[in-house]
Amino acid sequence: MAVLVEVAKARAIMTNPIAYITRREHFNAAHRLFRADYSDEKNIEVFGKCSNPNWHGHNYILFVTIKGQVNPETGFVMNLKELSSIIRTKVVDKLDHKNINVEVDFMSAKLASTENLAISIWEVLLLALKPYTSIELHCVKVQESENNFVEYYG
Repeated sequence: MAVLVEVAKARAIMTNPIAYITRREHFNAAHRLFRADYSDEKNIEVFGKCSNPNWHGHNYILFVTIKGQVNPETGFVMNLKELSSIIRTKVVDKLDHKNINVEVDFMSAKLASTENLAISIWEVLLLALKPYTSIELHCVKVQESENNFVEYYG
């Protein structure tokens, strides 16, 4: 009997497969890591070169992964053009060629670390994707440099 249950579960998975899809976007932005309640010396001690008072920039790469059932009619979890449009209008257009500390509404009053950026992007996309009940936001990955990136899974 247990074998039949496992076979039924396997068939259900095959008829309603779950897939993960990822969209890659990019943006260029400046920021400064600092705390106003720290002295200049303390900011340099904690944040190093990233606390340059004249800012510094990165060529960021953003990966957004969603998951959901593959629609048998379209073969899609979600149309990637539609996902790209949401990411661009809600996130990339607000960040690209901007100063994260002073020009990005969803980063207002937050330390402009890559960790906080990934969490804030998650929050923005979670709201934007809410009407799409058949999908779930799985991961936001922000690559700050060749060697550094943050992944946030909510």
